Amino acid sequence: MSERPLIGRLAPSPTGKQHLGNARTFLIAWLSCRSRGGEVLLRVEDIDSPRVKPEATQQIFDDLRWLGLTWDGTPELQTHRLPIYEAYLRRLQERELVYPCTCTRSDILAAASAPHLEHEGPAYPGTCAGRNVSDARSLDRPYAWRFRVSESSTFEDGFLGETFIDLEKVGGDFVVWKSANAPAYQLAVVVDDALQGVTEVVRGDDLVPSTPRQLLLYRAFGWEAPRFVHVPLVVGPDGGRLAKRHGDARLSAFRDRGMASETLLGWLAWSCGWLKEPTPVSAEELIPRFDLRRVPKAAWVLSAEDLGRIS
Repeated sequence: MSERPLIGRLAPSPTGKQHLGNARTFLIAWLSCRSRGGEVLLRVEDIDSPRVKPEATQQIFDDLRWLGLTWDGTPELQTHRLPIYEAYLRRLQERELVYPCTCTRSDILAAASAPHLEHEGPAYPGTCAGRNVSDARSLDRPYAWRFRVSESSTFEDGFLGETFIDLEKVGGDFVVWKSANAPAYQLAVVVDDALQGVTEVVRGDDLVPSTPRQLLLYRAFGWEAPRFVHVPLVVGPDGGRLAKRHGDARLSAFRDRGMASETLLGWLAWSCGWLKEPTPVSAEELIPRFDLRRVPKAAWVLSAEDLGRIS
């Protein structure tokens, strides 16, 4: 079997303005591909409709261009691909790999966006698991489609090494199609990555629990899975993902203050162990310096004092 060409992707969600933590993960993903001569695709994951902000997609393009993180081809928007996701849902239905679920609205809506680690709720108890696909015709309530979790799996992460997640404990059967007649995150991202030929997925380690779920979908469709690389996040002093309470770390705010992108990239490169001190550098200049092994294993804790120094 010939080796597949290296194709990575940046997949931001337009649910708010991109911040320092997003930029660090994007930079690692971009350099991982560019340093080996690979392509980088851009996909805007905009199916989380209640949280999507109309102006945020253009902001994503502006932020990435400012950082110098170029992409290949035309950016894809998930909302333009809904018929494709529906076709693959039908394939799962034909094999009885999914079932209609009428459980609580809050439980189902939680599947709209990527299930970050801190948002993992109790495991689904299988209330509707006894149903068949044909039972959907007789239901008089809104329903979602859940994928039957038959096993947990160990996978080799490109940063974390051998990783095991017990799917029965972190969620059990998961939603692939919402009651609002739209794809959930897990189905959409697998279909997109597979059809776009993505061979490497670099993302934050809060998405580790998503990987075994996505591997089940790859196997169900008979697709070869990409290499998964989960890197540490940038967090506030309280250990939580960057938020307003930690100060203004939005990329647009740095731009509006007149900061050169090279200054911010220098801080990001320093935090990843590629520079001895945070000196200005461009994304292109970082390509020969990229070394995933130098990225610290722990999250980068960004204090108010650190944010002030960067600004």
